[in-house]
Amino acid sequence: MPRKQAMRIPDLDLDLLRGFVAVAERGGFTAAGAALGLTQSAVSLKIRKLEELLGKPVFERLPRGVALTREGETLIAYARRMLALNDEAVQRMIAPPVSGTLRLGVADHFVPRNLAPLLAGCRRLWPDLHLMVEVGRSHELRAAGERGELDLVIGKRRDGETAGRLVFTEDIVWVAAPGFTVDPDRPLPLSMLPQGCMFRERAMAALARAGRGFDVTYTSASLLAVAAAAQAGLGVTVLGRQGLLPGLEVLEGLPEAGTAQMCVFGDEARQSPLIEPLITLLRDSVEVR
Repeated sequence: MPRKQAMRIPDLDLDLLRGFVAVAERGGFTAAGAALGLTQSAVSLKIRKLEELLGKPVFERLPRGVALTREGETLIAYARRMLALNDEAVQRMIAPPVSGTLRLGVADHFVPRNLAPLLAGCRRLWPDLHLMVEVGRSHELRAAGERGELDLVIGKRRDGETAGRLVFTEDIVWVAAPGFTVDPDRPLPLSMLPQGCMFRERAMAALARAGRGFDVTYTSASLLAVAAAAQAGLGVTVLGRQGLLPGLEVLEGLPEAGTAQMCVFGDEARQSPLIEPLITLLRDSVEVR
């Protein structure tokens, strides 16, 4: 009886995967081509070759842009890990050592749960790099970056913006102390950052659309102070789901406040050898939990 031959598993081409990730992150072939220095048709050819190799479509073509198929959603996590491992190996083996100073701005809501693993990764990849980290509100840090006071900024971008490199998207959630109850007959007490905060604007707009009364009873320029007020039961606040702090729980039943995109801003010319490894470290700092 003839022996059944084992199916040969094809090797994935990193160049095709890089094109795939670029299209997924930018929502289309033209934008991905601009980022990779290629034509739209060249990027389209890469995706077609990848789909032929896998025997499955990775994108659904839409009237405006593309969307990942279910198979594409599965592949994107593997693709990012493979590219990250490749880039780290190259960084270690052939890239010149990185030294000097990096002035890094970090949005305050990213700090409590994500900054430590990010710093550990930076130390591992660039032991000779001196980090100067400034923590603050996204729009203020971005303004400092535009003035040349910061090299890179990790922060949020607003709806409709295309600036920055997307790292991840997170839900904006209502949070309060465990056991906090909402009185439907009274204005909702809010603990908030000052005006100019995107999360504050989203929360108020969502409540206004729902016709829900509210009262800002506590304000602080410090996110940790705002969270402390919510932990103490003074009111509810909104956070990105990735930044949920101990002593706070997601509060259901309030109007949805949408999502927020966390991005890296700066180095528009893409000359820094830090940008791609840094984005990988950022994603890893979120995914490790």
